[in-house]
Amino acid sequence: MQNDLEYILDNDILSILLKDRTTSKNIIWATASYGINKYEKIEIKNLYLIKPRLEKDKKEQQTRTKKKAEVFTPSWICNEMNNNVTDTWFGRKDVFNVARDKKWQTNRDKIVFSNIEGKTWQDYVSSTVLEITCGEVPFLVSRYDTTTGEYIKPFDRIGLLDRKIRVVNENTFDYNDWFESILEAYKSTYGYEYQGDNLFIARKNLLLTFIENYHDRFDDIPSKEDIMEIAKIISWNIWQMDGLKNVVPNADEEYCRIKDWKNDKVVCFDDIVSKKEGRK
Repeated sequence: MQNDLEYILDNDILSILLKDRTTSKNIIWATASYGINKYEKIEIKNLYLIKPRLEKDKKEQQTRTKKKAEVFTPSWICNEMNNNVTDTWFGRKDVFNVARDKKWQTNRDKIVFSNIEGKTWQDYVSSTVLEITCGEVPFLVSRYDTTTGEYIKPFDRIGLLDRKIRVVNENTFDYNDWFESILEAYKSTYGYEYQGDNLFIARKNLLLTFIENYHDRFDDIPSKEDIMEIAKIISWNIWQMDGLKNVVPNADEEYCRIKDWKNDKVVCFDDIVSKKEGRK
């Protein structure tokens, strides 16, 4: 698992990644795994305690599976499921890669949009995606395989946001256009998670995905200002929630709020669900 660029995440950036936009406080632990009251806020000083599932001991993994149904999906399965989503959007198969033998072979050619009636690469980048009970967000970004820890190079990643970023890389030619399109990709990418340690790792993975892709394309480190802008989007779009009640954990009366970037307004997630389900 490669973390060479984590040193960039200073306290200003980490503070944003810990922010709960509904409560205006920090996200809470929502797990007793660390010997800390699960209703306490996560502080920067305690981040050293947080480990991805792969690095937790086997007993802890089994406990979280039994009590929280926490099972992380191997990247090859995430890829095949994401391929099904992509096949539907493009109306053809094997757009980004070909899956075989619990692996995949990346398509090295530029992704073609000219043969899709009424759809452009910008439409793909801004299409809304949501990973529910997202854990470390393996369906959105695949920096590493969650079951082996093996680092995956940016071009070969299979997450839904990874695919958007690849399309941006292939269709923009200067930094301003690239960054504006990257912002659109992040603004349309959502996920929620109950346990605070997973949520923090998920947010960090999304932010490091931006930094690693920037470094891979421009052979440099993005400005702190740009990093913080992406971090702010992530802190809104990847939020802590009890998915059965659509509320902040341990706050039955406090429905989670997220950002509707296209209309520049804050919305109640339960209202969105109610509308889709036909509830009043």
